[in-house]
Amino acid sequence: MTVSANHPHLIEMHGLTRVYQLGPQEIYALRGIDLIVEQGEYVAVMGPSGSGKSTLMNIIGCLDRPTSGQYILDGTPVEQMNDDDLAAVRNRKIGFVFQTFNLLPRTTALQNVELPLVYAKISRMERRQLAEESLAAVGLAERMMHQPNELSGGQRQRVAIARALVNKPSLLLADEPTGNLDSKTGREILDLFHDLHSRGNSIIMVTHEDDVAHEAKRIIHLRDGRILD
Repeated sequence: MTVSANHPHLIEMHGLTRVYQLGPQEIYALRGIDLIVEQGEYVAVMGPSGSGKSTLMNIIGCLDRPTSGQYILDGTPVEQMNDDDLAAVRNRKIGFVFQTFNLLPRTTALQNVELPLVYAKISRMERRQLAEESLAAVGLAERMMHQPNELSGGQRQRVAIARALVNKPSLLLADEPTGNLDSKTGREILDLFHDLHSRGNSIIMVTHEDDVAHEAKRIIHLRDGRILD
C-alpha cells in the first residue's frame, strides 16, 4: 500500500495484531485492526476493560510494537523501527498526557515542561522560551515557577499538557486525562482540548466515560481486540 508523500494520513494501520505469550498460551490483545486517522482529527477510543484499548494506545504511542500488520505514523512505517528510532519518534512526534500527570516533584512547572526538550538536545535558552510559550498556551504563564505540590489537580494536568505540546508533536495522546479530576476541573481540561483541536492539534483520547468520549469528533469502539465500528 503506497502512502501519498504530500499528504500522508497521520495514522494508518492495516491488519494490526498484538499477541502476548503467557506460558504456552497466546493472548490476542489486538486482532486485525484497520484504522485511519487524519491530520487534525480529534478521536476518542472507548472499550471495556480487556478490549485492547491500552495495547492500541501503546502501539500508537510507539511504546510497543505490533506482532504483525502495518503501522504508518505520519508517513513513516513504525513496525520496522529499532528501539532508538522508536524513542526518537516518541520524543519528536508524540505528546503524552496521563491520568496521573507524571510530573517530577520538587521541580518547577517550567522545568517539567522543558524535560522533553532536554532529551531533544535543544539549547537552554531556546528550551526556556519554548516551555514558557507552551505554559502560556494552557493558561499557566503566572504559575511557571510553582512546583507540582503548589498547584491544583487541574493546573498539574495543564502542566502535563504543556509538556506534551512543547515539542510541537504531530499527535497528542491522552489516556483518561480527566480520570483524576473533579467534574468542574475535568470540564476545564476538556475545554482546553477543544481549544487545542481548533488550533490544529491532532488528539487521540482513551476514555471509558461516555460523556468524555462524546467531546471528540469521532468515537472508535473496541471490543475483544477488534474495532466495532
